[in-house]
Amino acid sequence: MELDPHELKKLMKEAIREELGTSDCRIAKRWKDGLITLHSDNPTVQPKEIPMDAFFKKITSVREKLRVLEQKLNNHKSLTPEEKLEFQTLISRAYGSLTTFNILFEDEEDRFVGVKG
Repeated sequence: MELDPHELKKLMKEAIREELGTSDCRIAKRWKDGLITLHSDNPTVQPKEIPMDAFFKKITSVREKLRVLEQKLNNHKSLTPEEKLEFQTLISRAYGSLTTFNILFEDEEDRFVGVKG
C-alpha cells in the first residue's frame, strides 16, 4: 500500500490527536456564534450569557479529558480486569450523560456515545 504525502500527513495528524486526546471537532453551523442564557427563578439574579463557542470548547474539553482517563485506565498495570471494567463502565456512563450535547456537533462521529444496550 502506497500513501501520497497528503494522506500520510493526514493519518499522522489523526494518530497524534488520538494519542494526545485532542480533536478538530466543529460546532454545528446553526449554533456558531450563538449564546446560552441562564435565568434564575430569583428575580434579583441577573441572567448570565455564555458564548456558544466557549460552551462548546468546555464540552469538548470534558470529552478529551475522559478519553485521556480512559487511555490511562486501559494501560494501567496494577488494576485488575474487574477494576478496569468498573471504571470503564463509569466512563461510559459519563459519556452517556453528555449525549444531550450531541446537537452541538457538526459531525456525527464527534458525538458522545454512552453504554449501548
